[in-house]
Amino acid sequence: MVNTQSYTDRASVHNSAVAQRLFRLMDSKKTNLCASVDVKTTNEFLSLIDKLGPYICLVKTHIDIIDDFSYEGTIEPLLKLAKKHQFMIFEDRKFADIGNTVKSQYSGGVYKIAQWSDITNAHGITGAGIVQGLKAAAKETTDEPRGLLMLAELSSKGSLAYGEYTDKTIEIAKTDKEFVIGFIAQRDMGGSEEGFDWIVMTPGVGLDDKGDALGQQYRTVDEVVSTGTDIIIVGRGLFGNGRDPEVEGKRYRDAGWNAYLKKTGQ
Repeated sequence: MVNTQSYTDRASVHNSAVAQRLFRLMDSKKTNLCASVDVKTTNEFLSLIDKLGPYICLVKTHIDIIDDFSYEGTIEPLLKLAKKHQFMIFEDRKFADIGNTVKSQYSGGVYKIAQWSDITNAHGITGAGIVQGLKAAAKETTDEPRGLLMLAELSSKGSLAYGEYTDKTIEIAKTDKEFVIGFIAQRDMGGSEEGFDWIVMTPGVGLDDKGDALGQQYRTVDEVVSTGTDIIIVGRGLFGNGRDPEVEGKRYRDAGWNAYLKKTGQ
């Protein structure tokens, strides 16, 4: 059943400090838009985020595609922009290994994701140990709360993430009510009858395009929000093909927020 409560009401009873902060931020900024900023240079990355910052609740990164990455040159300015514009950070790492390995991947290496990213995500393919490993890394790395999304469904054509795989991923998510805050999915993932309030974030959302040559499929904002999405994830629709990120940021923010108001009857 699709959750029709307000974000603030959900924040007041949620088990996760990350989810509480995110819900309250969304209500205060009146946005459920996550900007997916996949570009190859730090300068373009930071410039786009600075322009999109006023319109988003989250920025989603693929930090390993930035050619000139450095912690001091890329992450420290990103954290300043997050504070300036009041958004949170989601590193779309898609961890998919045994617990001990992902623990090291999350906390160490050159990217040190657990130090700066409020939220990350993981596949369920290796079992519940992946949740335990990532949670342990977060606790050992920082005093700041961290949250995990499980990849229950994908927006790409031919995805294998459906049916039994999705069901088993939901069961893995239920092993930790504090650290696992929700799913990357295309619809509501249930759980409310068992006391779980999952945040659903949905990629593949477009106001104009229907897909691309590499298998991405787009759904409308109203369609995804009405079926249970809490946060719409938009990438190229905000800045691709010569689009103005400030114009498109406002456009998608308004579309997402109006769909949320409609869903919750506000």
